[in-house]
Amino acid sequence: MSTNLHLTIVNFSKGAYIIVEGKQNADHFFIIRSGKVRISKEVEVVQEEGGNILGPGDFFGVVSTMSVHSHIETAQALTDCSMISVHKDNFGDLIVKNTPVAMKIIQGFSRRMRYLDEALARITLKESASPNSEHLYMVGEFYAKQSQYNQAHYAYHQYLRLYPNGENVAKASERLEKIKSYSKAVYLDGSETEFNRIYPKGTMIFSEEMPGSELYIIQKGSVKITKIVNNTEVLLAVLKAGDIFGEMSLIEDKPRSASAIAYEDTQLLAVNKENFSRMVTAQPQIIARLTQLLAERIWFIYKQLANTLLTDKVGRLYDALLIQLERARVPLRQGEAHTFDFGTTELINMVGMPMAEGKQALRELLKNSRIKALDNRIHTTDKGEIEKQAKYYRKMQKIERARQQKKRENSMG
Repeated sequence: MSTNLHLTIVNFSKGAYIIVEGKQNADHFFIIRSGKVRISKEVEVVQEEGGNILGPGDFFGVVSTMSVHSHIETAQALTDCSMISVHKDNFGDLIVKNTPVAMKIIQGFSRRMRYLDEALARITLKESASPNSEHLYMVGEFYAKQSQYNQAHYAYHQYLRLYPNGENVAKASERLEKIKSYSKAVYLDGSETEFNRIYPKGTMIFSEEMPGSELYIIQKGSVKITKIVNNTEVLLAVLKAGDIFGEMSLIEDKPRSASAIAYEDTQLLAVNKENFSRMVTAQPQIIARLTQLLAERIWFIYKQLANTLLTDKVGRLYDALLIQLERARVPLRQGEAHTFDFGTTELINMVGMPMAEGKQALRELLKNSRIKALDNRIHTTDKGEIEKQAKYYRKMQKIERARQQKKRENSMG
């Protein structure tokens, strides 16, 4: 082994396991110098974009290392391999001394996020039609009907600005005139000079389907990330001070995949492309933070996608509760109580179940005396019980899958 820029060169023989799915304490990721590596997952939810065979210049293990969670994949050497091992604490050094590698990781993460997001929307939200130019108008209509005029004003304005020949231009203009006096929309056309911005509660920062040229760092307050699907507002996340969002449009030049709305009075730092390029070298800690946040989101989406494959509905609810505990890094000690910061309706929405089905599964779940629904919060007297039940249902699923596979093989043979 030799070291260079605090990065260690490691070699693996053909057939060696480099990282193993489910193992805790991921603290190194790898960049391949030579050789080939196969990436696999116990549950292959969606075929990875770019395939599962990696070669020189590719990297793996970054999601778990940078999010400080268990590994979400297994990596095995297909040939003798040489690679650079990067400790999570040295990621800042890597950014400063090898900016192209850091940018490649961020761009790779961004593509993976978008790809997994789309897969999750298809599976859980049953959404397959890709939004079109009229989607922005539909966003305005949705919020206008909810009497949320700040958001409606913003969406109508963007629609008129971006699609002056759109089929609903006349209606959007008319609606906008009607609600203008009741609404408070800010930074409708962004700003070339003002990067520290205040967004009052309930104002839109950007809308899904509009182009984006900035990412945002929350200085104070909180922001909710939402998506309008089948005429329903789906809450994807609530972000707090220190969080970064909007990076995918900036990095990839693709339309916004969701809307961002100030959840309370919020102060943001807006970063455009030019400032972002400077920031990569001048402020590596922000890039490291962005990588951590993206890694966290990817880890969470993988877990949500794996949840969709559980056939037992009660099992899916237990699994969703365990994912939330793991995500918040809550120690899973037997006999310790925990109150989740969401209620039963949110739990059903999280797993994308129809409400009637979800309520039935929930009744079964609540037969467990260690789990209760109190004051619109889910409470457990034993976190270990949630882990035990989730693992039981995953194991049952694995046994059933193996049984089905054997059945298929026998019928073919």
